[in-house]
Amino acid sequence: MSGDQYGRYDDTGSHDSSFYAPPPMPAAPPPAPPAPADGVRAVAVAVLNLSGLGLGYALVRRWALVALCWIATAVLLFAALPADPDGVPGPALGLYVVFLVAAAAHGARVGLRTPLAGLRQAPLALGLGLLLLVAPAGGVVLYDGARDEATQQMLLDRLDKADRLVQAAGEQPFTTAQADYRTALKAYADLRADHPGSRAAQRVPARMKTFYTTVGVTYEQGDYCQAVAPLTYLRTVPKSLPDTDLGELKSWPDDRLATSLYECASTALSAGEATWATQFGELLTTFPESDQAAKAEPAVAAAVVRTEKDLRGAEPCAAVERLRTLSSQIDGVRADQAEVDAALDKDSLRATGSADAGTYTCGVDQYRDGDFDSAQTTMTDYASAHKTAKNAALAKKISIAAEIAQTVPAAGKTLPTARKGGSISVTVQNDSPDEITVLYTGPVTGSFVLKGCGSCKAYSMVSTITPGFEPCSDSGRNYPQRTISLPVGTTYFLHKPMNDSLDTPASDTAKLESGYIYTECAYTTQSLGTIS
Repeated sequence: MSGDQYGRYDDTGSHDSSFYAPPPMPAAPPPAPPAPADGVRAVAVAVLNLSGLGLGYALVRRWALVALCWIATAVLLFAALPADPDGVPGPALGLYVVFLVAAAAHGARVGLRTPLAGLRQAPLALGLGLLLLVAPAGGVVLYDGARDEATQQMLLDRLDKADRLVQAAGEQPFTTAQADYRTALKAYADLRADHPGSRAAQRVPARMKTFYTTVGVTYEQGDYCQAVAPLTYLRTVPKSLPDTDLGELKSWPDDRLATSLYECASTALSAGEATWATQFGELLTTFPESDQAAKAEPAVAAAVVRTEKDLRGAEPCAAVERLRTLSSQIDGVRADQAEVDAALDKDSLRATGSADAGTYTCGVDQYRDGDFDSAQTTMTDYASAHKTAKNAALAKKISIAAEIAQTVPAAGKTLPTARKGGSISVTVQNDSPDEITVLYTGPVTGSFVLKGCGSCKAYSMVSTITPGFEPCSDSGRNYPQRTISLPVGTTYFLHKPMNDSLDTPASDTAKLESGYIYTECAYTTQSLGTIS
């Protein structure tokens, strides 16, 4: 061959000294010039990024930034869902808005000179971005709706909690459950005041019917005394719910409370308990025009009459005390009506008068029961306070006999009578320097005072036991004395000093018989003594 020389290859596997060179590769084309700046495209990328899905970055093929947008949106959804009455946490929402603004600004800068992939026409991409903005706006609307529903459910839960609290409180005594009732009522009031348009607030009026019947259940059970406190509380409920139309519930407790006050007071009045006065007073001032108030004063008058009958019973002293207590209690009951007050005053005066008259019967009962100390006090007070009463004189005699019986119990075996005088003469002399009172009882009862003997002295104990000792025997002395006439029978004498000495009264028992003249002599040793 002429002109050119090539390497040669034969089947023998040998080579010549020349080699093969491949043809040269063509040179790489120069880089394309950057896309011209396009403001519409920049705005389109920015608007598409505002959707939160990074669609602007997707059109300029920035996939890592697309993923970042998706992550940010996912984090926001995680924080926002499920919808909560409090909404999206403020920091999370603020950071997300800052991120979207940053993504839009950065996307606009990138899209200013970066050609689009897919949607190559910038105006079309911008229109799509504006259309996609409807999605987050609609999401906000839907989220607000979900948030409102969550709020409604939260308020319904509060209502249900208050309902359960009322139900549980109804199984306890009112004094124990009152705090729970107040808590439930506050929950109802807050729903009406703070969330008036909520479904829970609209259900409160219906719940109040259950509230009233639960609180007032003791009235329906006939436990009137226990019903007073809860029914009184229910009358304050309307003040706690000013924004609630309670309708007939406002007056629901009134008649029930009036009935409870009357029934409870009547029971206490019959049982002699002091609470009736307060309850009748509350009835007469709170419900003065009620049927129950009209029955209050007659019930008081009947109690006075009923107690008066007890003066003739087995315990007249208790009846006297009860009448005095009744009078005092009646004085504490005031009404808003003058005629009722006048009737109550009349009842009080009658109770006092009956108690005063019954004091004599009480003293007699004490005497017969052997309570001579009390009988003496009772009869002394009666005689002093009722000087013109027909029993005043006999009361004095019973007081004398009771005093003697405290020293000589046998003197109290029979009740003194109004009998006076007798056929037997008894002279009592005072051989004591002290003025003395001489009391005697038996067929006849009485007392008198003997002046002290000015020239007399107290005897020593030794002299009184000396054989031949005889007081009142000095013929040269003028002993103070008094002679009384007594009937046949046993008479009990008691001599006691009139001063404040601690001398012990002396007693003597004389069995008087016809045909004799008797002498009693009082003298002083360490204690008073007598001899006949």
